[in-house]
Amino acid sequence: MKNTLWLLVALFSATTQAATLSVADKIELLAVDGKEVKAQGWNAVDSVELSPGKHQVVVRFDGEVKRGSKSTIYTTRPYLFEIDLGHKNAEITLPRLTTESQAKAFFERGAKWQLAIEGGALQPLGGVELQGEGFAAYSDIEALVAAYNSDNGIVIEKGNAVDLQQVAVNVDNKTGKVEITGDALTQLKMWYTKASNNDKKAFKIWMAEKDFN
Repeated sequence: MKNTLWLLVALFSATTQAATLSVADKIELLAVDGKEVKAQGWNAVDSVELSPGKHQVVVRFDGEVKRGSKSTIYTTRPYLFEIDLGHKNAEITLPRLTTESQAKAFFERGAKWQLAIEGGALQPLGGVELQGEGFAAYSDIEALVAAYNSDNGIVIEKGNAVDLQQVAVNVDNKTGKVEITGDALTQLKMWYTKASNNDKKAFKIWMAEKDFN
């Protein structure tokens, strides 16, 4: 009986700690914490459960708009956001875009994404427009996010996005003085994320040799 009660309490705690992040109409959820969000059959996934802490979320506008008297599909590049919901549900939103010219102008000016938080609060959502290269640059969203994270010293640890450069490097805004902070493990992780594939391979060989010496 005690074991059953403990299990129920644990399950209840797990569910109450999570919050739901959803996307509004015409917004496509592409990836969360470096992993592609795959459609369930013909139905796109429009919400995910997130634990407290900072998460990396990638979305894009992908919806039907008017081009004159006809309809067309307008799709943007992916946008990457770092979001911390805490314990409140929230939705990623955009202003209502109904025509192709309106949508183009909105995104060319610099799209103003917003996060509608449960309870009525509305806050700006700063993000990064991901830039791919070559044909079908955005077909592999996981590779695109991994490249961005590698370039920016970001890793996903225990389901949360961690900017290792912010953790391991502190810059004084007044003097410009750079101070290396964080423990040795954090610094190693940061430099590893910035290394090329050849450098990573050489480092692994070096580690193996050190382990046997």
